[in-house]
Amino acid sequence: MGTQQEKEELYAMDISDVVWESAPGSPEEERVEIAHLPGGGVAMRNSKDPDTVLRYTAAEWEAFVLGARDGEFDIT
Repeated sequence: MGTQQEKEELYAMDISDVVWESAPGSPEEERVEIAHLPGGGVAMRNSKDPDTVLRYTAAEWEAFVLGARDGEFDIT
């Protein structure tokens, strides 16, 4: 996963001008939004709480996406 230095750099990055995206057809009231960051990182937030932003390194985001595709987070 991402190193401590990579995480520190992500959280030090100014993301005030990033473009936030949500899934097509997402409800307007509340949705998860992501923004692609320089270097392959990703920022994620809840549209109802836009000031709280989680940031993931490229390696962390790839692990998450691959896990989701493999059903790792499916509720059984």
